[in-house]
Amino acid sequence: MGTTQLETVPEPKYWHLKTVLSEALDSEFTVGEILPNERELAARFGVARATLRQALEQLELEGRLQRRRGVGTTVAPPRMGVDVGSEAGPHAWPGAPGDAWHTEEHRTAPAPAPVARMLGVARDAAVHAVLRSRTTGGQQVASEVLYVPAESVPAIPAGAQEEPNTAARARAVLRELHRLQLAGQDRTVELGSARADDARRLDRLPGAPVLVVTTRYVAEGGTAAVSVATYRADTCRLSFSDGEDVSLLAS
Repeated sequence: MGTTQLETVPEPKYWHLKTVLSEALDSEFTVGEILPNERELAARFGVARATLRQALEQLELEGRLQRRRGVGTTVAPPRMGVDVGSEAGPHAWPGAPGDAWHTEEHRTAPAPAPVARMLGVARDAAVHAVLRSRTTGGQQVASEVLYVPAESVPAIPAGAQEEPNTAARARAVLRELHRLQLAGQDRTVELGSARADDARRLDRLPGAPVLVVTTRYVAEGGTAAVSVATYRADTCRLSFSDGEDVSLLAS
């Protein structure tokens, strides 16, 4: 490869570099191919490594690149279609028929402070945490933690000894939650960075861009549960419609 120097441009240098790199990805690389290391790329384009990292991070955010542990930076495949909603409709509990999520595990622990505030429980109060995952095209694209206070599922004491099969206990929490009459739900979507647990489950590096979808389920005049779902930002884009509030669909 020859050496390409960037000319003086009015836009930020890393942004122009992103455009140049994007064109190189289209013309010189194939899906799954590993890019040269940062030192080689910085020398080729005549930029500082800090500028290069900014451009690579932006391309990862846009779904053009993937960074994986022990592999390096590779050219990403086309984005897959993932819908936040389900066939069960926008007014159904998690785990209802048509739900695309796989129930994996149950834990009992205090909820994160923002979630505890939404649930209206003390920060040190133990709640049920149901861990779920979502796979599309054989690839895990999202992980979720559904926080359920003991008051919402009184038949399952929060401090009881967990069953050996935690997936079975998680499904039991969902079944008890379904006994409540769901009055509605609201949802927020924001860009975030993958925490260590989410990064491990989604096969990303910590700090990788993610979309965090928080859903509050309302029943019997209060918040019955809160879901925090983390989607890979490199696989999804946002789409809005008159039906389901938010959809994440392929590019």
